[in-house]
Order: sequence, then C-alpha cells, then structure tokens
Amino acid sequence: MPTKSSPSGATSGAGISIEPLPPTLSSMWRLCKLGYRHERRLMIASLVLSQLAALPGSLLALWLALLGDGVIQHRTGLVLGSALGMAVSTAATWFMITISTRVQRRFRDKVTIALEAHVAHLQASIISVAHQERPEYLDRLSMLRNQIFVLDHMYVSLFTTLGWLLRVAVTMAMLAWVHPVLLLLGVCALPTAIASFWRPDVERKAQERGAQAERLSRHLFNLATTAAPSKEVRVLGIGDQILRDRRAAWERWHRPIARARWETALWNALAWSILGAAYAGAVVFVAVVIHAPAAQILLVLAAGAGLAAYVRAAVGEIGFLRGFWADGSRRLAWLEDYAAKEAAAADLRAPAVLNGGIRLDHVSFAYPGTTRLVLEDISLTLPAGAVVAIVGENGAGKTTLVKLLAKMYEATAGAILIDGVPLSRIAASDWRARMSGAFQDFFRFEFRARHTVGLGDVGRLESEPAVVSAVARAGAGDVVARLQSGLDTQLGPAWPNGAELSFGQWQKLALARGFMRDDPLVLVLDEPTAAIDAETEHALFERYATAARSEQNSNGRITILVSHRFSTVRMADLIIVLDGARLVESGSHEELMANHGPYSELYTIHAAGYR
Repeated sequence: MPTKSSPSGATSGAGISIEPLPPTLSSMWRLCKLGYRHERRLMIASLVLSQLAALPGSLLALWLALLGDGVIQHRTGLVLGSALGMAVSTAATWFMITISTRVQRRFRDKVTIALEAHVAHLQASIISVAHQERPEYLDRLSMLRNQIFVLDHMYVSLFTTLGWLLRVAVTMAMLAWVHPVLLLLGVCALPTAIASFWRPDVERKAQERGAQAERLSRHLFNLATTAAPSKEVRVLGIGDQILRDRRAAWERWHRPIARARWETALWNALAWSILGAAYAGAVVFVAVVIHAPAAQILLVLAAGAGLAAYVRAAVGEIGFLRGFWADGSRRLAWLEDYAAKEAAAADLRAPAVLNGGIRLDHVSFAYPGTTRLVLEDISLTLPAGAVVAIVGENGAGKTTLVKLLAKMYEATAGAILIDGVPLSRIAASDWRARMSGAFQDFFRFEFRARHTVGLGDVGRLESEPAVVSAVARAGAGDVVARLQSGLDTQLGPAWPNGAELSFGQWQKLALARGFMRDDPLVLVLDEPTAAIDAETEHALFERYATAARSEQNSNGRITILVSHRFSTVRMADLIIVLDGARLVESGSHEELMANHGPYSELYTIHAAGYR
C-alpha cells in the first residue's frame, strides 16, 4: 500500500519538505481577481443584484412591528401601509432573487470555462513533471481536479455571504433602535462564527490525511468498471478482491472524516445553544425589564428570530467559503505559484543550430521526494550531428537521462550545457520546440489519423504533405492503408465509426508523430518500436541513421536512441552504457567490443539469443 503523505503541509512520506498552501484570504482574493479579469460585467452585476435581493426581506420585522402597532392602536392607515410594505418586500425579494439567480448562473457558466482553461494551462506550462509523479503533489492536484469544476460556486457563495451579513447589519440596527443592550445578541452570535471558521479546518485536515486512501479507492473502482483492465480482471478472477480492497480503502478514508464531523458538530451545537439562550434573554429583557411597548416586543421577537436565521445562513456560507471553496482557491493559488517559480530561471532562447553538441558535466539526479541517486556523476559529450544510443539494464537510468535532456527535471547536481550554455537557462517551451521524439509509453490520441500524427508539429497540423511524409519516415504507411478512410479515419473504438488499432499500429503512428518536425535539434527515440519486429525496426533506423548523417542534417541534430535491440544500437556513432546509475563506458560499437567490457558481454548474450 502507498505510504501516507501530507498534501497541505510539512513533509512527505520520504521526509522531504514541500511548500505549504498559500493563506486563505489572499488565495480567495486572487480567485476573485481572476473572475473579475475574465467576466467583469457579469461579476459586478451578480454582486449588486445579490445585495439588492437581501434588503427587502430584512425589513419584514419592521413591517410586522408596525402592523402590530397599527392593530393595537386601531390605526387603519398604519395597518394598510405596513401590510402593503410587507407585500412589496415579499414580492421584491422574490423578483430580485429570480433575476439575481439567472445572472449568477450565466456568470458561473462563463467563469467555469475560464477556470478550467486556467488550470489546464497552468499544468501544461509547468516545466517539470514532478507535480504529476510525486505522491504529495498528486494528492493536491487530485483534490483540485475534484474542486475546480465547482469552484465557480465560490463567487456566488461569497456574494450570498455578503447578502446575509447585510441582513444581519440591518436587523442589528433595528434591535439597537429598541435598546442598545440588544446589540449583545450579536456578541452571542460570535461563537457560531468561530465554530464555522474552525470546523472546516478540522474536517479538511481529516480529508487530506486520507487523500491517498481516497485516491486508491477511486483507482480500484476504475479497475473494476473500465474497459482497459477488464480482460485481466476477469481472467485472473480478481474482481471480488478488488472490491474488498476498495471497501477497505474507502473505510480508511471515511472513518477519520466521520469522527471529525461528530466532534465539530458537538461544538457547533454548543455555540448555537448560547445564541438561543441569548435570544430568549433578549425577549425577557424587553418585556419584563424595560417594559417595552407591544410593537417593540413584536419587533424583537421577529428580528431576533430573523437574526438567528440570518446568522445560521451566514455561518453556513462562511463554512463553505472557509472550507471547500477556500480550500480549492488555496490549491489553485499554490499551482499558480508553483508554475511561476518553475519558469522563473529560464531567460535564454534555444540555439538555431548545434555546433559543439550537448555536454553533461558531473550530472547527478535523484527524483524529488527521494534521496537515492538515479544518475550519479555522469560526464560525457553528445557531439553535434551524431546518432547516440543509450543502453543498460532496466533501472539503469536511461529514460531518466532523456527526461533531463528534455527539461522534464533539473539535475540535482552538475550541469547540462548546450553549446556551452546551461540548459537550465534556456526557456523550456523554446527548447522543446526544437525537440521531437517518440516514446515507449506514448499516449493514444483518439482523433482523426491525420491529427493523431500531425500533433507532432501543431503549426502543420492540417498539412497533408507533412503528415504523409512523417508517416512514410515512420514506416506507418501500411497502418494508414488499412484504415477505412485513410488519414481521415476516426481512431478509437469508443467513438462513432472509430477504428480499433493494435498496440503496434498505435506505436507506428506515435513514431510518425515524432517525425513530424523536419529540423529538430534533438530527436529522442526511447524504445519507440518495442511492438515492432526486430527486422523492421533495424531497417527503419538504418534508413533514418543514414539520413541523419547526410548533408541534409545541417543544424547539427543529435539523435538519441534508447533500445534493447543491439542490432539497432550498433549502427550508432556513440554508444553510452549505463549501469547502476553510473556511466561505465562509451564509444562506437567496434571500440566497445574491443574493450571486452559490459557492452561486449550484453551484445554477446543478445546475439546468442538469435542463433
């Protein structure tokens, strides 16, 4: 089972500190500014209408007191006037709430689109992928994803809270008109406000402590209900075990939350008991102590009851703001700060051509949240224009080295230099625009085939000659030829008339996507043909390596190949051998075979398997 982590605060499971979430008020203010920037007019209209809707209803206690006074004094005009006032207040409240609700709904619909786009842009713009691989960050992002689709409610909740507070203020003014001592009712309402601020914190911390268990529960639910794992679940007969594990994970998540809810509910009940007792005392005070007129007693009865209702509603909205909505805004503010910090150090553009190449100078790397070095003291040069192969056992650090070259992470120690310029100084978006590649863990973009390939160079997404050329370079022409509508075929069986492809066919299209850019400075091929037979792979890369060494490669492009097939590896100009996170040898195939070192041993073993 995964170890526990603390998404909001001090340390992760490995004991590595992570930054706390930003303060609540500043986070909510930033979210308000974001809404104002995107939907200024609708936001102002929603705020004004919500306050106007609060005023008529708060005057009902006054109209009721005047009505009672008119009845007691037999003043028909006062009775009719107060009755008319009550009717107008009621109608105005209904009318303003109806208009306000419609405007708020329009505002929420539009601002939701802006919020979702904002979060998607932030995650896509972050230089590294640590936030998608570290458990403590995944917990934060998981909760933010759950909250972002309803975070637009925070604006409405804030406007509603201000409306309830306006009602409270009007009611307190009427009570003070009867006698200043009645202002103590507001003081007695403070415990309910304190409880509302404290309660969400306690429940949120309980939820965060169980965030990994909740994530595991959802993962197990997906295993039991989605198509991808369905065959293995049925063949292995593990459906019942998955359901039992899911139930256990859900219990681990829910049990502390339920306990926290009971504890906070008891304190909340005590706070409301204080306000209830104060209300009863206020009625006794005006009736017995100061012998107020009947109309004022009626005002205190109605206003006091209204005050309790208004405070209860305001406290409920404050609880939402302090809890769910504030919590989501803090996570959004953290993501904004994280994205800004990641991009702050890069201020240079990528070079137009590579002259010297890429130099790794004593590079070491440990994944964030861990202390184990995945790469240790690596020093080597990748010459401009060369085809470079990286080999080694599983876990030797091959893919990690590729991630560092793609700026998915920064080196823990040492430096990567591009023609002498630190890679850390080059803007990630600019550097990646000069990279291309295909990976073993590629994603299946279920679009039309031309777009699935064309995404490799978005600027030429609709260029059929560019797509056809990339398909030819990847040897994927046979895949396209079998599609019913060729490049216009919708891919993915979940879509109408969508074609279902084999893993190998998807991999060929992913390889074609990696070949869309004509002049990348670095082309990474990380096990991109694992599902293709060795003979086809060898012919494909032999053709590509020949083209890479030709005069057409005028920008000094470096091709990096990660493969377990030594028939492909041997065609590289430079072969890098990693073992146990360290560089053990490098050179051409002939040089390494003559050394009789680790590469020679691996090559001999591999060759023996084909005899």
